[in-house]
Amino acid sequence: MKELLIKPELCLGCRSCELACAVEHSQSKTLLSAIREKPRPQYRVHVMTDGYGFLPLQCRNCEEAPCLNACLSGALHRDERGVVICATDLCVGCWMCIMVCPFGVITRKHAERRITKCDRCPDRDEPACVNACPVKALVYEEVDDQARARRRQVLAGLRTL
Repeated sequence: MKELLIKPELCLGCRSCELACAVEHSQSKTLLSAIREKPRPQYRVHVMTDGYGFLPLQCRNCEEAPCLNACLSGALHRDERGVVICATDLCVGCWMCIMVCPFGVITRKHAERRITKCDRCPDRDEPACVNACPVKALVYEEVDDQARARRRQVLAGLRTL
C-alpha cells in the first residue's frame, strides 16, 4: 500500500502543494476559476515552519487513528485504500476529531459546519500535492521502497567518511 511520505530536508516552503490541493478540491479544477469560487476551495495540506525549515503536513492516516474513535457520528471511516475519509453528509460539526488529531491537520468548514481533511485525491493515481512539488519533498510510494532508498543513502554517506 502506498503512503504519502515527506522529505523535510528538501521542502522550500513554496506552498505549491497547498495551491494544487485547493485547485484539485475546487469545483472547476482550474486555478483561475477556483480563485473566483465562493466559498473558496480549502487546501488539506499545511506547510509549517519553525523558522529554520519547512514541513508539509497532511493527514498521516494513523494506524491507531484517534479521530476515528472520537467521531461521534461515524462520519470518519477508512476506505478500501486504508485512508481515513469523512462522509460529509454524516458529519455533525462537533469538532471532536480536530481536538484529538495529533498533527492538527483536520480543519473546519465553518459555513457548512463540517470538517475537511486530506483524502489523498481518490480520483488520481498520485495526490495533487505530490505532483505539484517542484523539489519532490512529497513522494507517494511504498514505505519499504522509501526505507530501502534511505538505507542506501546512509550507506553511501558512510563510505565517503
